[in-house]
Amino acid sequence: MEKKSFGKKERVRKRTQYLNIYRRGGRVHSNNFIVILSPNPSGEKRLGVAVTKKVGNAVKRNRIKRLLKEFFRLNKDGLPDSKDMVIIVKKDVSSLKYQDVCLELLDLLRKK
Repeated sequence: MEKKSFGKKERVRKRTQYLNIYRRGGRVHSNNFIVILSPNPSGEKRLGVAVTKKVGNAVKRNRIKRLLKEFFRLNKDGLPDSKDMVIIVKKDVSSLKYQDVCLELLDLLRKK
């Protein structure tokens, strides 16, 4: 069985990395998410998540972050190679289930 993890090499971690992705990346929008994809020279697929306080309290923000990280962890084989991806949550999506998040993000990534 293939190991599906979400290690440090697969995370966008520093503010400067986020700013570079925002500056160089292409954006795709949906009702609940904005996905920014940017070329990555390291060859790794990396994920960054941005959730503002407008989304809700800490419990709601952490729940959506967990859902997005799980989406990336399970679907990273089908995602574009050597890309940095930042997912920005637009509004309160605490009522969405994991399947809804997956469908919406997969549709967004097919557009790109």
